[in-house]
Amino acid sequence: MSDLKLGVSYPQRCHYLEGQEERLLFTLPDQPISMALYQQLIGYNFRRSGDQLYTTYCDNCRACQSVRLDLQEFNPSRSQRRLWQRAKAAGWSYRVSSVADEERYYPLYQRYIELKHRDGSMYPPSPEQMRYLWQSQWQQVMFLEQYQHQTLVGVTVVDMLSEQCSAVYSFYCWPHKLSLGQLAILALADHSLSHGIRYLYLGYYVADCAKMNYKDKFRPQQRFIAGKWHHFG
Repeated sequence: MSDLKLGVSYPQRCHYLEGQEERLLFTLPDQPISMALYQQLIGYNFRRSGDQLYTTYCDNCRACQSVRLDLQEFNPSRSQRRLWQRAKAAGWSYRVSSVADEERYYPLYQRYIELKHRDGSMYPPSPEQMRYLWQSQWQQVMFLEQYQHQTLVGVTVVDMLSEQCSAVYSFYCWPHKLSLGQLAILALADHSLSHGIRYLYLGYYVADCAKMNYKDKFRPQQRFIAGKWHHFG
């Protein structure tokens, strides 16, 4: 990992915090990436975008904290257990697939971006943009699909590593009477634990961003702060 070649992006408007600028540290396009390297870097605040790995590298802000659940310790809250039972009673279920069903996924993705993230960097949506979420030549990408009865209502793009699982991106029917974002995490925890996965990575937590701070509801959790993982019970 000492020979890793990285680039730094120019400052641009932060999509999480008003008035802030963001910069990213990222693997260069000619940098060979492997599953082993990814497993190392994900433990140091890195995320995946297509075939690149990146982490935040902002000049004056450290608000983005990678969050992971140790599934040997994670204990769903009372409200999360009630949500799980209520969803099942309403005909909700999940499946895991190794193949993307683009024809069914895109209408859901398009509507999600247009309604929920019109002010974000992924607007306007496109099929190419959606496919980029799971573009990866060097590791296995899975898809957690949520259904209500036989209707697809949510998809989470998931990187499956040997002892770790990373939720890359979720899109779902919004608004919806069920909390599909929370159900995606609970379903991933359920699936990962049953397959011997210890850590479930949820992406970045940003305390002052309403779209990112929901991850605080999943406890106990660990957050990567100042180069170390810290426990939050």
